[in-house]
Amino acid sequence: MSLNRRSFLAASAALHFAGKAFAGVGDPVVLTSHGPVRGLAENGINVFRGVRYGADTAHTRFAKPAPPAPWADILPATGYGASAPQKGGDADQSEDCLFLNVWTPGLGDGAQRPVMVYIHGGAYNSGSGSDALYDGAHLAAKGDVVVITVNHRLNAFGYLYLEPVVPGVFPDSGNAGQWDLVLALRWVRDNAWAFGGDASRVMVFGQSGGGAKIATLMASPAAAGLFHSAATMSGQQVTASGPQNAARRTEAFLEALKIDPMKAGAIAKLPAAAIVEALGTRDPLDEAQPVYFGPVLDERMLTRHPFWPDAPPQSARIPMILGNTLDETRTLIGRREPDMFTLSWEALPGALARHMRTDIDPGTVVAAYRAAYPDLTPSQIFFAATTAGRSWRGQVEEADARARQEAPTWVYRFDLPWTEDGGKWGAPHTVDIGYAFGNLDCVGAMPGEAEAARRVSNELSGAFMSLARSGSPEHAGLKQWPQYRMPMRETMIFGVETRAERDPRGVERALFAKVPFIQWGS
Repeated sequence: MSLNRRSFLAASAALHFAGKAFAGVGDPVVLTSHGPVRGLAENGINVFRGVRYGADTAHTRFAKPAPPAPWADILPATGYGASAPQKGGDADQSEDCLFLNVWTPGLGDGAQRPVMVYIHGGAYNSGSGSDALYDGAHLAAKGDVVVITVNHRLNAFGYLYLEPVVPGVFPDSGNAGQWDLVLALRWVRDNAWAFGGDASRVMVFGQSGGGAKIATLMASPAAAGLFHSAATMSGQQVTASGPQNAARRTEAFLEALKIDPMKAGAIAKLPAAAIVEALGTRDPLDEAQPVYFGPVLDERMLTRHPFWPDAPPQSARIPMILGNTLDETRTLIGRREPDMFTLSWEALPGALARHMRTDIDPGTVVAAYRAAYPDLTPSQIFFAATTAGRSWRGQVEEADARARQEAPTWVYRFDLPWTEDGGKWGAPHTVDIGYAFGNLDCVGAMPGEAEAARRVSNELSGAFMSLARSGSPEHAGLKQWPQYRMPMRETMIFGVETRAERDPRGVERALFAKVPFIQWGS
């Protein structure tokens, strides 16, 4: 039986109250567009974990996701759903992974709260929306907003491009994980009211790979109109994988699986564990790296690169925050290669050549940094230059493209150092997640000095909630944050002192602007 909009809303409200009586005092029940779910009331917030938004992807491997079959019984939504298959990570992994989680102060009450949808990082290879660091209870309570986190297909399951190898069989394989996110955002659109939210004020935000996925959605016609503001944290996607390079990676992956390309359709029947095992295959374009999986310029999900040659016109009116951290690579590289903290001047050029991911003479880079920052050690120059050339450069490309478009854009740099190990890590990759969620006491958070950390968390999380609510990050607890415009490139610095600064690291920006930007995986 299908429901029109009015009867759906009435049934949802009725079931909510009936569900409380049925399930016990304090247990909220909501009728979603696919069927009723029962969550938990936790400290004044209604929490629904593991709400199904798509069918088991084992039945649609490498294809667009399908909505779930409707259900009539009240299903429990009290525990997180499975994460996508991946190396390491969560113990509970399955191709049946299309679940999301909701934190909301109210249900079906007409309050029209902004909806903040978080897309997790882990590149396109790993992670889930179930990490304790992404718990939305604090944001929901503090800002009277609805917070949602999402699981979707990753690595080969989400981004292996099979179309060139077996034409017409898996036409959406290169972007299946992106199609999952589109389906999740359609679920948000259809169910926001029942969970106390406003479907016309949906903000997407994400860190690292999550930000890259958002940048890709901003250029995806299928995602048009599904979100109304965006914030990316250390995550950019200037260019997608070209179809020919994606095809080369597919051929290498099939070879590792010992599958004849002429019989590539057999991969749909392989055990998921066999596919996961092959994820360490060397990338044919750079054998020093594992095979890259990410969005593909397939002329279906993507008919253009996300932010090249310009910012996507379809997202020109979407207010956007772009952020990076001061010391991105101190954890990205330094944890794997601790010797980078004790580099000599003689070893510095070779280390830079291996890690900048930019085709620029390392000697030129060293000379430029020594002239601009004469007090820096070789290790400090290494981490600054790899951050600027590898992790920060894509954000500059996106922010400048939006400035040329005169799109509403705000940029930040996160400087407040993590106190671990005497401050050795500075303000590294992922440091801003705990601040944005207000979860500095969670495992995985990287808090700075307590008083400054509380202030910065209020400033940053407040900016995100304000963007979701009004389309601007400015709020009473934050100094004026100018829009990003050239040539000033005004940037908010979140640190011991929070302030707006014109073109911070301008010397470094100009240095790396000498060479074309080529995003890894393109």
